[in-house]
Amino acid sequence: MYRIFWRTARAALMGGVGLAAAALPVGAENVKVGVILTYSGRDAALGEQIDRAINLYVKLHGADLPAGTTVELVRRDDTGPNPDVAKRLAQELILREKVQMLTGGQWTPNATAVAALSKEAKVPFVVMTAGGSAVTEQSPYVIRTGWTLWQTSYPLGQWAGKQGMKKAYTVVSDFAPGHDGEQAFIKGFTENGGDVVGSVRIPLKTSDYLPYLQKVKEANPETIYVFNPGGPQATAFMKAFDDIGLTRSKVRIIGPGDITSDDELPNMGKAALGVTTLLQYSPSGDRPENKEFVAAWKKEYGEAAVPTFFAVAGWDGMKAVFDAIIAQKGRIDPDKTMAFLSNWSNPKSPRGPIKIDPATRDIVQNQYIRRVEDVGGKLVNIETDTIPQVADPWKAMKK
Repeated sequence: MYRIFWRTARAALMGGVGLAAAALPVGAENVKVGVILTYSGRDAALGEQIDRAINLYVKLHGADLPAGTTVELVRRDDTGPNPDVAKRLAQELILREKVQMLTGGQWTPNATAVAALSKEAKVPFVVMTAGGSAVTEQSPYVIRTGWTLWQTSYPLGQWAGKQGMKKAYTVVSDFAPGHDGEQAFIKGFTENGGDVVGSVRIPLKTSDYLPYLQKVKEANPETIYVFNPGGPQATAFMKAFDDIGLTRSKVRIIGPGDITSDDELPNMGKAALGVTTLLQYSPSGDRPENKEFVAAWKKEYGEAAVPTFFAVAGWDGMKAVFDAIIAQKGRIDPDKTMAFLSNWSNPKSPRGPIKIDPATRDIVQNQYIRRVEDVGGKLVNIETDTIPQVADPWKAMKK
């Protein structure tokens, strides 16, 4: 017999603390998992992708838990990239809720703040989507099931140089993943014959990209490397790119796949056509496990719903959590959990085979060259090439 309990901050404040414990039979194991994501504000759609993946995994795989084991998910809303808020929520989950594991980690600043607490409290933390390379170095109790910006942007820079692109301009959001992406792309590009003619960092919470793109237009590059966190920000950028006339000037946009998130492509319109990205996932990927995952997603959330790379990171992150619980028969020990997670793998992920590098506790996975194309009247990221089993280059270069 298994049961899954969900609780939000609102439920906890209204007296839901005893919900799971009161229902547990004698001898049962209740594993409390804290989930910190963005559930409100401009970037709530990104958090929703992760949360939906968590829900779907639990629904389809709850029966895999050991008999008598329950999992209680205690959710908290960080409202966006707010490290002070994330730290306070993590403290609450650890001290008041007594969670045995943490997950979520949507933003690098937030995940960095939470990682410090996971180290102090010895609470394993499965980071799902924060892409700053240094996150996993903040605590020995952290693994990551998402990606890093070095993992996408350094190989993309290498690819761009080898494709004969000569002049590039970088445009990134001004926070740690943007800095990582900028540095990684520049290194990969210049090592392969390219020249970066200009760079601009845009405030993370900006909604007006036109002044920044005017500078790009004046520099007249043939290629623009772009990184922003995706979602509505990516759509706003693409529309500004089109409005200022850069689409018509034949400037080529490349970047990590955040900038053409599949759920935002319908909002981007023709400005996204031809954009080339590098990423570990596309829902159009021709893999049996991916087709099964996409079908399950549409069955649960509607035919128009599309799982993104955020969703897959959440799906695999929840599998890692479940696998750790199953391996310990529901009795969570922090150090045994980390020993297991540091060597965890999933050969049948929707994105292809993935594994955790035990030396870095970071993910190793395929990266796919993707191009936005019109397929039957719908914009789709089509995978055109594979770079197999990429580890985080930033960590490899430090050795």
